[in-house]
Amino acid sequence: MLDAKTIEIVKATAPAVAQYAEAITRNFYKRMFEGDPQVKVFFNQAHQTSGGQQSALAGAICAYAANIDNLGALGPAVELIAQKHCSLGIKPEHYPIVGKHLLAAISDVLGEAVTPEILNAWGQAYGFLAGVLTGREAQIYAEQRKKVGGWNGYRPFRVAKRVQESDIVTSFYLAPVDGGALPQFQPGQYITLDVKHPTTPTSPRNYSLSDRPGKPHLRISVKREPGTPPGLVSNYLHDQVAEGAVLHVGPPCGEFTFRHADKPQRPIVLLSGGVGLTPILSMLKTLVHEKVDVPIYFLHAARNSRAHAHRDEINAAAEGAKNVRVHVAYDQPLPGDLENGHCQSVGFFGAPELRAILPGTEVDVYLCGPKPFMIGVRQALLGLGVPAGQIHFEFFGPQSPLTPAVK
Repeated sequence: MLDAKTIEIVKATAPAVAQYAEAITRNFYKRMFEGDPQVKVFFNQAHQTSGGQQSALAGAICAYAANIDNLGALGPAVELIAQKHCSLGIKPEHYPIVGKHLLAAISDVLGEAVTPEILNAWGQAYGFLAGVLTGREAQIYAEQRKKVGGWNGYRPFRVAKRVQESDIVTSFYLAPVDGGALPQFQPGQYITLDVKHPTTPTSPRNYSLSDRPGKPHLRISVKREPGTPPGLVSNYLHDQVAEGAVLHVGPPCGEFTFRHADKPQRPIVLLSGGVGLTPILSMLKTLVHEKVDVPIYFLHAARNSRAHAHRDEINAAAEGAKNVRVHVAYDQPLPGDLENGHCQSVGFFGAPELRAILPGTEVDVYLCGPKPFMIGVRQALLGLGVPAGQIHFEFFGPQSPLTPAVK
């Protein structure tokens, strides 16, 4: 444990670090990539360019400093980070590299205000956190290995089938090349693809599993990302990876899973926007397959029927389950979308829509989608009185707060 003096120094200097946290993290990444370029492979450079990675790390540093005398409050954050690290293959030997450059960045940005005593305290605090993370990561790696069909690192999988799910989403059915067993995963988890792009170095990418456990394949459903710049790996998968291709796959990871897996205690709300559907669909299919008897509300928002992936699969899953209610909203419906029953409403899920659909506030919500969508939905749910602890969410990309921007 950290001694009282170290805790006192870190808490006393936390406001100064927080004030310059993003400058520190920008300095940190630049230093680390120049000084130890071998670790660059673990970082998605698109998130570096957008600033999302720097902001996420800044938030994590501030949260750790603020709770350094109450580390129990950081349990969920530690689990999220540990699962992400294991998905990428982070090992104990990487932590000293990060610590060295992080402390140097704090010194660079804060200058003479950082005394040797202060730097030593932050070094002690970092070392303690590294110990917590490496301990949990060792457990996760061991759990992965001992599962039937489990593995560590990357395992070759063949694309057994490709299915065009919408104008922008394609599913890839992955079967192990060795013909061996697949591990049981938890609905909501993701796998990692280590894709060697032919022209541009790329880091591993996480993709949520979009089918239920127990199938003879692992399935991911990937959205083509046309943006500026376009999604390098997603477009490569769409354009270059055909049936029969071999991909290198990491074992299932992630903490966005059912909180009461054995026996749900409240009605379950599965709420998604766009390609955030993928982990939510895995959850729906698992609940239906296991005949979970609490009410289930499956709410999905998409642009229109051409962008709406897995529509028939969702309807088929719900047809035989009397406790499942499906509600789809399109914000740009095509002619006939409402009349043909492809969607039940126009727009997104604000407080009035959620009040009309949901049975009340005693529900467990699982939420995934674009960040603005999740911000709006979470605020609406909180406004209706759903406790924050009953709203569980998953980010595609660096974690950041789900709070509205202050204008």
